[in-house]
Amino acid sequence: MTSLLDRFVPIVDFKSYEDFKENFTINIPDNFNFAYDVVDVYAAQQPEKQALVWCDDNDNEAVFNFKDLQYYSNKTANLFTKCGIKKGDNVMLILKSRYEFWFCLLALHRIGAVAVPATHMLTKKDIVYRVERADIKAVVCALDEYVLGEVDAAYKDCSSILKHRIVLDTDREGWINFDAELQINSDKFERPTGEKATSNSDISIIYFSSGTTGFPKMVQHDFAYPLAHIITAKYWQNVSDGGLHYTVADSGWAKCIWGKIYGQWLAGSAVFVYDYERFSADKMLENSAKYNVTTFCAPPTIYRFLIREDLSKYDFTKLRYCVVAGEPLNPEVYQQFLELTGLKLMEGFGQTETVVSVATYPWMEPKPGSMGKPSPMYDIELLNAEGNACEAGEEGEICIDTSFSNPPGIFAGYRSEPERTADVWHDGYYHTGDMAWKDEDGYFWFVGRADDIIKTSGYRVGPFEVESALMEHPAVLECAITGVPDPIRGQVIKATIVLTKNYTASEELKKEIQEHVKRVTAPYKYPRIVEFVPELPKTISGKIRRVEIRDKDKEE
Repeated sequence: MTSLLDRFVPIVDFKSYEDFKENFTINIPDNFNFAYDVVDVYAAQQPEKQALVWCDDNDNEAVFNFKDLQYYSNKTANLFTKCGIKKGDNVMLILKSRYEFWFCLLALHRIGAVAVPATHMLTKKDIVYRVERADIKAVVCALDEYVLGEVDAAYKDCSSILKHRIVLDTDREGWINFDAELQINSDKFERPTGEKATSNSDISIIYFSSGTTGFPKMVQHDFAYPLAHIITAKYWQNVSDGGLHYTVADSGWAKCIWGKIYGQWLAGSAVFVYDYERFSADKMLENSAKYNVTTFCAPPTIYRFLIREDLSKYDFTKLRYCVVAGEPLNPEVYQQFLELTGLKLMEGFGQTETVVSVATYPWMEPKPGSMGKPSPMYDIELLNAEGNACEAGEEGEICIDTSFSNPPGIFAGYRSEPERTADVWHDGYYHTGDMAWKDEDGYFWFVGRADDIIKTSGYRVGPFEVESALMEHPAVLECAITGVPDPIRGQVIKATIVLTKNYTASEELKKEIQEHVKRVTAPYKYPRIVEFVPELPKTISGKIRRVEIRDKDKEE
């Protein structure tokens, strides 16, 4: 025995995408619980199997096998139950990239409680909103004075709900010292039975999806959700048994769950965690090479920084596969990375509400800029404004057909918001709100969020195509395309640009960039307004907030 895939996937190996799409299935056992049915099975049968490799910028490192994770998550489960946490209770985890996140997540699974991961960039207002909306009983925080201060300020407004504050590495008034408590708690925790046992439909994790508009939604996933990430890890990220996978994401982002626990461990791969305070492309490359990362996943923004480093300085002989998601990939970034590394970036698409649902799989030749093809068990249609299926080349909304059954990994609705759930999930389809078109070969091409489409002089323009054209200019590090209201054209196209370090903003550079776009795409798509900025507004998960740019322009 090596990985646990055979327990849950009848057929593991496939000859082609078509074979994969037609024949892949997941066997979901009754009352599946990842902590007991994966981690504890490894701990019993392969206790020394490597699971987690962690390092930080202060030369600290830690390596955990599955026996270690069983030991520490059992202790953590006892810590939580000592605090009164029981099945169905919600616990917020603000742990950055600390390895204790994995102890806590597994411990909450053991109890049947609900993990609510959160970013360390939340303010008092954000924390109060989350505590009140999700009925948070306890919060576990990394040792970060900003985070602790904001939680303390929020606690004054919601102490009737938030019963316990737990902090790593220190004593603090009013807080429980996680490390001290961990030492005195038992390393044995019996699997609950009867009414205390979990079922597949129980909620195990809630993400406050930052989105690009509106208040965060509470995306709920059930206890069967981890098994669906076999598709994400084994077949998109192409992780291997005995390998080391690195997904760039801290624990407050759903991408962490995509890339740093469920599918990877099911497929037998360990996960790599680099806990940095400030992003440095050089240090990320250095640590990836030092620890022999074999598979890598990051958003396009990270790749844009990586390709500007001298990659010849690093030993990437163990790195064999790279994927990209989170924002559409500009073809220029794809080509540069291929030239520098020889590796093709394999794009994927999904949401906090799903696992990977469209991707470029190992049997497929990537088309730079295309998301790929639908995942197995996901019946995806592009629907036009009238709700009809689109022809090849026609833009439509990416919708998941749930008329016969829900695919594995799709969310269990937005907590306490049936109307908001019904807005996106109706008539047998889950509506993603993302627009795309499909070519004659069945590859999907991202256009933009439905809210981001620009209507100018009778034309519909998706931001991604113009952004891709801009990214081919050497002066452009990052960019966002938005529409600005115009009395004649309805909207005009605006480019908000972050320049590379070798360029300085000027009127001449604006004109040069505008002419560049006219040459590489349809002339009517060129940005009539160009603004240079030091950085782009982004969500807490790193997505560009075009809505913030639009709102600022309206105010001005």
